[in-house]
Amino acid sequence: MSTIAAISTASGIGGIGIIRMSGKDCFEILSKFFIPKNKKMEPRGYNIQYGHIINPETKQKIDEVLVSYFIEPKSYTKENLCEIHSHGGNIIMKQILELCLENGASLAEPGEFTKRAFLNGRIDLAQAEAVIDILNAKTELEAQTAEKQLDGQLSHNIEEIRSLGISLMSNIEASIDYPEYDIEEVSKQELTDILLQIEERLEKLIKSFDNGKLVKDGIKTAIVGTPNAGKSSLLNAFLKEDRAIVTEYAGTTRDTIEEYITVNGIALKIIDTAGIRETENEIEKIGIEKSKKLIDEADLVIAIFDGSKELTCEDELILKLISSKVAIIVLNKEDIGRPSDEMLRMLQIGKPIVSISALKEIGIDSIYNEIINLFDFSRIKQDSPIMITNIRHKHLIEQARKSAQSALKTIHDKMPIDIISIQIKDMLEYLGKITGNNVSEDIIQDIFSKFCLGK
Repeated sequence: MSTIAAISTASGIGGIGIIRMSGKDCFEILSKFFIPKNKKMEPRGYNIQYGHIINPETKQKIDEVLVSYFIEPKSYTKENLCEIHSHGGNIIMKQILELCLENGASLAEPGEFTKRAFLNGRIDLAQAEAVIDILNAKTELEAQTAEKQLDGQLSHNIEEIRSLGISLMSNIEASIDYPEYDIEEVSKQELTDILLQIEERLEKLIKSFDNGKLVKDGIKTAIVGTPNAGKSSLLNAFLKEDRAIVTEYAGTTRDTIEEYITVNGIALKIIDTAGIRETENEIEKIGIEKSKKLIDEADLVIAIFDGSKELTCEDELILKLISSKVAIIVLNKEDIGRPSDEMLRMLQIGKPIVSISALKEIGIDSIYNEIINLFDFSRIKQDSPIMITNIRHKHLIEQARKSAQSALKTIHDKMPIDIISIQIKDMLEYLGKITGNNVSEDIIQDIFSKFCLGK
């Protein structure tokens, strides 16, 4: 493979920037424009040298740098690899990258360093996907979950399940292919016991996705209500900043506003929606239809009502829309007035009710407490350390479980053992696609295209 190079730090002005180069010729390329302080390059593993990057043609100094060396196979890519630590200005980093490219390196594609780590056997495909999750983590818990996957906990679990299936396949195929050697045939009971064990472990992984999805994607939370009920004020109170426009005029919010907050280690994707009411304004109508759609799609709905007034027809419509959803009813403007007994009676639809003043940021913690109770965050944190967060993994595990179930049915129906082996082989193939044991180049390309340059 060719030697590749890329800037590995984010663009912009910073204290340092890192240009990474990997491949057989990376040290030779580096020697053409890096002059160490002691005049001699020392590409020893886990060694750092101080020196200057120069323009080979003009001999002009471009920057003073530190260069770290990693010798194959003890590097991120299992190839010779160096990292040039320069000052963090865009111009300087681009100049150094250009020198790498002019002297024989190729510009790395997105994720190509991690792709080489996978292709060279340093990590498997599930671990490579964990790298993306670490980079994109929005909460500490999400980062910890991704770190466990990068550490190989999911891969180890999948390989244990595959080993059970491979052992079954070996015994079945031996008894089919070499009947003359009097190999003891695998008993139907033994097959059943092991397949049931496999199905149970796969089922446990699938169930972990409910929590894993919350950890990775956050709780999609829609704030809904009539115009001027206080939706935008509540969003601002959550964020502790003036993110949404708040006025006395109804219908200010005509499109959705999305922001993330963290509650007890779990991300909430908060969406402020357009106020629901009857209107002749075509633009506002579009926003209202979006609001109704978001109620259906949301994991959690925070329905906010003006507690200082009686319920309107639009308020009653909102109550109907949230009746089958996980929802919290929020009575806003408690600093202005208290809700009537009739209003409280009408709001009794089996949802928790919280009284607040969004404008004065009173009672916001009560909403957080209700969210924690509804989603049982303590259980999420205490569950199995192996948590499926990737939808690709979930689909493949579901297919593997279906194959295991088909094999069990085949045994129950007293079908020939060679048919059972086909279904077990299918199961192994699905599981192998998770770790990359047997996966198409298109899937590999799609996964690594989601990476940033330089990783």
